[in-house]
Amino acid sequence: MTSRSDLGGGMGWMAFGLVILVASWRMDRFEAMGATVYTAPGFVPAIFGFSLVLLGAVLAWRGWSVQRETGGAESEPLLSRRIALMLVLTLAYAAGLVGRVPFWLATTVFVTAFTAVFADSLPPARRALTALVSGVSTTVAVLLVFERIFLVRLP
Repeated sequence: MTSRSDLGGGMGWMAFGLVILVASWRMDRFEAMGATVYTAPGFVPAIFGFSLVLLGAVLAWRGWSVQRETGGAESEPLLSRRIALMLVLTLAYAAGLVGRVPFWLATTVFVTAFTAVFADSLPPARRALTALVSGVSTTVAVLLVFERIFLVRLP
């Protein structure tokens, strides 16, 4: 990735994180029902939003620093083939699988496919095994954390 795409991408992630932070702040906190800040529905999204802002700032700073050092000589299309593929897989998961098939199956298929596509430095047999292990273990972890710790029933 080059400095220009790092700078633009970082700013985009920061903006997205801010949108999440604002939306999570505006969610009902159920204070009238005795809920604490840690049990409010917007608490976890706020953590994710803050993380995106922070990591986006690091990426933008890196891009700005490199661009300043090189005089902005580097150039690369912002939407590369890999980013487009990531967007297609993510939209297929969010719009095509979630809600249509059980959550555990949708998540396993998505993480397995995502890992299989992007772990392209591994030999094919190891890539397939890594993808399957990643898909199953991610799904188990997500289900346990959300349903046992946060007491959130997933679709």
